[in-house]
Amino acid sequence: MPTALPNSLPTDVESCHALIALLQEDLVRSQQQVDHLLRRLFGPSSERYDPNQLPLFEDAVAPPKEEDPEPDASPAKPKRKGHGRKRLSDELPRKRIVHDIPEEQKVCPCGCPRVVIGEDMSEQLDFTPASYYVIQHVRPLYSCTDSTCDCGVVQASKPPQPIEKGLAAPGLIAHVLTSKFCDHLPLHRQEGIFARHGIDLSRQTLCGLVIQSGERLTPLVAAMIHQVLQSKVVHTDDTPVHVQDPKKKRTTRKSYIWPYVGDAAHPYTVFDYTPTRSREGPEAFLNDFRGTSDAPRYLQCDAFAGYNGLFTNGQHVLEVACWAHSRRKFVDAKGSDPVRAHQALIYIGNLYAVEREARELDPVARLALRVERAIPMLEIFQTWLLQAKADVLPKSPMGMAIDYALSNWTALERYTTDADLAIDNNAAEQAIRAVALGRKNWLFFGSDRGGYAAAIHFSLIASARRHGLDPYAYLRDVLIRIPTQPADRIHELFPDNWKAATLEPLNS
Repeated sequence: MPTALPNSLPTDVESCHALIALLQEDLVRSQQQVDHLLRRLFGPSSERYDPNQLPLFEDAVAPPKEEDPEPDASPAKPKRKGHGRKRLSDELPRKRIVHDIPEEQKVCPCGCPRVVIGEDMSEQLDFTPASYYVIQHVRPLYSCTDSTCDCGVVQASKPPQPIEKGLAAPGLIAHVLTSKFCDHLPLHRQEGIFARHGIDLSRQTLCGLVIQSGERLTPLVAAMIHQVLQSKVVHTDDTPVHVQDPKKKRTTRKSYIWPYVGDAAHPYTVFDYTPTRSREGPEAFLNDFRGTSDAPRYLQCDAFAGYNGLFTNGQHVLEVACWAHSRRKFVDAKGSDPVRAHQALIYIGNLYAVEREARELDPVARLALRVERAIPMLEIFQTWLLQAKADVLPKSPMGMAIDYALSNWTALERYTTDADLAIDNNAAEQAIRAVALGRKNWLFFGSDRGGYAAAIHFSLIASARRHGLDPYAYLRDVLIRIPTQPADRIHELFPDNWKAATLEPLNS
């Protein structure tokens, strides 16, 4: 904000010049903020830059080029991309329709019968609308034929249901959950779809179904959370979601959804819901995320101050910052300081070029490549940042981008110390994308209970998709089995274990 003018202006020239310089600095800063907001609203969303625009300083920051190897005498021909329509999946059922000639044409004009010598076949993909049916649970009543017997009536027990005395069977519950939390279809739209099929399911009924099924599935997600907290590396982030305020009608407040992405040895993606963004949320969730001095754990996150307690309370958790976050700040500074912004983006681009090469290597070779190539680049970039910091306004977009990088430098370069660490936090950002897409459709949660239930369902669907499962098929089977699943065997319903058990009979 511009500095307020004093009640009495100075009269000497030196003080007037100082005041003018201060006002000019505030004016430039305000104009930069306006330009940044206009670009966010109306500018392109892509963060890419064109290296062809950088001929003056590209050589100064580009990594040293290796000599081209001698060309092979007989270079392999590049693989040509396939053309034409892709074949439909062999797993889809087929319905064969034969278009035969009339019977009179099956006799040749010469009088001999015509026989089939081959056929032409083409395929089309068709669709049958979803079908609904009613399951009638019938339990016969048995009584003794002796009229004097008082043993009473006997009948089978009713099988446990995911929602006791509920109208919805597991298949319908799985359909509603998949439609909302995977396909981002709000409940009021689902209500209209059901109505077109002649089914009266109100939005209130569907809301109750979501919350009650979330409560039933909570033990399963709690067991998955326990596994995620055993990870060596956990990625996390947060995103706001509006929730209705029970104290004020037609009013919402901000709540937050937090993804936690486990490592390859604990391959689950779970979510937490908190009514506020206070540090108590992540601290409580990560309370059992602990390492040792010899084997620390790593939390990859942004620079949110709410995580700081995790790095200082003796849990032996180390912070790993995100280069994508840092890069984004330099992208935002392109409008006001394009030369320095492009220079910084080339430095960061060189770091990512190393990672693209390291991605295909085994852990030992990946770490060696980072030590050989990335660490020298980081040292050069840090020197450049320190020099540039002296020449920019601290509160300008470039000044804030430089300050963000330098203040988080130890966490930003930590990925070069362990092959299991990533250069950025994109794993958490990709996990949170489902929440961001859904938020544009269903807009808000109806209550905090709805937020907690949403975190449960997001966890199961994200983890199922991480293992290449059909969320509907997975949720339907889990909802059938969860009422009778023993607590000590809850792990059998984890997506990876469920997938292995489902595919085993097919492969045997």
